[in-house]
Amino acid sequence: MGIQSQEQLIKANGFLEAGKPEEARQILSVALENDLENTKISFAIWCCNYWIDIIKQLDSIREPFERGESLINEWKSFEKDLADRKTTDLNTVFAVRRGVFSKALLNYSKLTDERDPVTKAEICRKTGLCYKKFGEYETAKNCLLEANAAYPGLAPVLAELADCYALCGEDKKAKVLFREAFFINPQKIDLAFLDSELICCLIRQVAEKGYTGAALQEWIPVYGVLFGIFNVKRELRSQEVGRLRQDIYAKENESKDPNSVPSLFTPRLINMYFWLIDYYVMKHEDTAKINQILLKIKILDPVIYTKFVQ
Repeated sequence: MGIQSQEQLIKANGFLEAGKPEEARQILSVALENDLENTKISFAIWCCNYWIDIIKQLDSIREPFERGESLINEWKSFEKDLADRKTTDLNTVFAVRRGVFSKALLNYSKLTDERDPVTKAEICRKTGLCYKKFGEYETAKNCLLEANAAYPGLAPVLAELADCYALCGEDKKAKVLFREAFFINPQKIDLAFLDSELICCLIRQVAEKGYTGAALQEWIPVYGVLFGIFNVKRELRSQEVGRLRQDIYAKENESKDPNSVPSLFTPRLINMYFWLIDYYVMKHEDTAKINQILLKIKILDPVIYTKFVQ
């Protein structure tokens, strides 16, 4: 790449980082005329074309929260299309990401006076997500701690917080919270926005076993235990144990329903069994209770049972 093309690409990336893809495309179109074979410039133009109309349409969305949501959802679609491209440029991708999430953050920041605790938690979560995408992990972590304080125990919040801890090198805290989040509700966790290698490696390993969609999310905590990733545990409170036993009973009854979906209830039930076994071990309960649960796992899935007891 010539010096002039490089300078024009840097200038265009600056506009992308500012959330101005139309201005970036004007510069890149001129640059491409003088450097037709430049794949980085061609890729940057593709990025501009992708986002120009999306950015323009934001003006038609009245509510700041909805504008933020629109940008984040479009980013997920963009990443899917990005994965199909043979040639990309990390500097341009970073610039686009900064531009998109800066605009999203600007909209979420207008909602700081929200009183409803669930909505406030969601706004703080999305604010934290934006900072995480900038690489400002400490700031992101603080936003997510605020989200959890507003409404404790939401699976998406705990998963994002765990991701930030992992990105900050605090793996022990990350493991506890990832395990917690995937126990509360795997289906509420958006895997597309988890960035730490700790969880992404686990997701890839489970996906390689052929699981996709909702089933993938249910099997992640099971294999998280089997692969030794979800190995930092906490003791359940008495009321949590009572609720866990009730949930297990309900899920066991669900398994008898011919209309039930084994690909979903099997991993969920196995994960519940894992938590109950951990509780029995921590409380030094009679081994007969543990063996009873192990037998249930063996009947439900002999392969998982073998891996678990090895």
